[in-house]
Amino acid sequence: MSTFRSDLSHTEFPISERISARTIRGSVLELIKKDHPDFDDKHYLSINELNDYREKYLANMMQDQLGELSDLDKTVLESLNEKKLISDQLEDKTEKDTYGQRIADKVATFGGSWTFIISFMTFLLMWIAFNAFILLNKGFDPYPFILLNLILSCLAALQAPVIMMSQNRQEEKDRERAKKDYMINLKSEVEIRLLHDKIDHLIIHQQQELLEMQKIQLDTMKDLLQKHTKGEKE
Repeated sequence: MSTFRSDLSHTEFPISERISARTIRGSVLELIKKDHPDFDDKHYLSINELNDYREKYLANMMQDQLGELSDLDKTVLESLNEKKLISDQLEDKTEKDTYGQRIADKVATFGGSWTFIISFMTFLLMWIAFNAFILLNKGFDPYPFILLNLILSCLAALQAPVIMMSQNRQEEKDRERAKKDYMINLKSEVEIRLLHDKIDHLIIHQQQELLEMQKIQLDTMKDLLQKHTKGEKE
C-alpha cells in the first residue's frame, strides 16, 4: 500500500488519507499555521490530523462565543474528541434514588390522585356518621370531632413537607433534563458544523480532481490533434 509522509507530524499515512493544504478552510488553516508556521499550500496532512484541528477550531470558537467553557461544554468537547455518544456519558452520571426519595414520590403521587380523595372522603363520612348517628355523640369523638381535627392537622403537617420534597426533586430532574437537552443540542450543532466543513472539503477535492481530469483530457486531445495535423501534412 502506497503511503505519504505528513508535513505536520512527519508520520507515514496511507495515501488515501492525504489532504492537500489547498483544500482546507481558511480559518482551520490559520489555526494549523499557528502551530506550524512553515505549513503552506504545497504541504499535506492526514484526514485524522485535519479533524483534530477542526475540533480544536470549534473549541476555540465556542470559547469565544460563550466565554469561559462550562463543565457541560467541556463534556460535549470530550465526547467529540473521544468519538462517544453524549447520551452514554449522561447515563453514567445518573444517580439512583434513595429509599426516602422513592417513598416521597409515592406519597406525593398517591396524595394527588382521585383514589386518595375518594378514600379520604369515605373515611371522613364514616367517622362522622359513626360518632354522630350510631354512638349519638357519646362515643370516643363526639361533635365537634376534636380527635378527627387533630388527625387531619397531623396528616396535613406531615403530608405537606413530603410533597414539597417530591416537588423539589422534580425540579432537580427538570434542571438535569434541561442540561442534557442543552448538551445534546450543542453537540448536534458542533457536529453539523463539522459535517458542513467535511462536505465543503469533499466538494473542493472533487472539483480539483475534475479539473485535473479535464486538463489530462485536454492534453490528450491536443496530442491527438497534433498527430492528426502532422498526418495531414505528410
